[in-house]
Amino acid sequence: MSECTHDCSSCGESCGERAAPQDLRKPANALSSIKKVIAVVSGKGGVGKSAVTCTLAAAMAARGKKVGILDADITGPSVPRAFGIHRRAEGSEVGIYPAVTEGGLELMSLNLLMERETDPVVWRGPVIAGAVEQFWTDVVWGELDYLFVDMPPGTGDVPLTVFQSLPVDGVIVVSAPQTLVGMIVTKAVRMAEMMDIPVLGLVENYSYFRCPGCGGEHPVFGESTIDALGAQLSLPVLAKLPIDPALARAVDEGRVEAYQPNPMAAVAQLLDKD
Repeated sequence: MSECTHDCSSCGESCGERAAPQDLRKPANALSSIKKVIAVVSGKGGVGKSAVTCTLAAAMAARGKKVGILDADITGPSVPRAFGIHRRAEGSEVGIYPAVTEGGLELMSLNLLMERETDPVVWRGPVIAGAVEQFWTDVVWGELDYLFVDMPPGTGDVPLTVFQSLPVDGVIVVSAPQTLVGMIVTKAVRMAEMMDIPVLGLVENYSYFRCPGCGGEHPVFGESTIDALGAQLSLPVLAKLPIDPALARAVDEGRVEAYQPNPMAAVAQLLDKD
């Protein structure tokens, strides 16, 4: 065996160094101390993943926890608007400072760095993934109990970057009642499993509409499939959320923290076991 040059691309040996899995996780900003990182993902867009992330973060903050949200949906950022944040983020030689909501949540999103929040982000995948990585390494999060990562839909560059670069403690997968969505959700679950990231459970959004007149629950998008999907994937169903125009209005008006009752309160209680 020749002397090792540490250049595996030109070497045919099967040595221990080659066999050992690489740890690609990046260190957080030196002024950040984050206890748990939880990613909220979906197999496709349009299932209300960002609303689930925002209400879950607000519910956790209401439990007295220090909470942050990393908006990893670079090309479609919506988190700042849900909390009524429209000002730009500031920085110094030590890093970028997240925006802080009225309830004390910390936020970082590309919209906080754009000159105008309506400007499009026309970047290629590697640049987008690099921006998400910088939200972890360059943002001064301070001390947080929970950092929730609002992921873009799918299984592309950004989810791969988050799963490899951040110390993700678990994933929550958001679905909708349609059977087709269930198939796409399975892809997201399988990706997390491939990356050795624990899947904490499933949340079905738009599960039903509660009639304000009779109080009956009506499955607008068809009968729920989440229980069958959870059984198939051996995952717990954390919540079934209704279609609620009041929640949609609160998000549009930047009042998501004030919305009550918080539909993710029970999930926050379940996650907050420590």
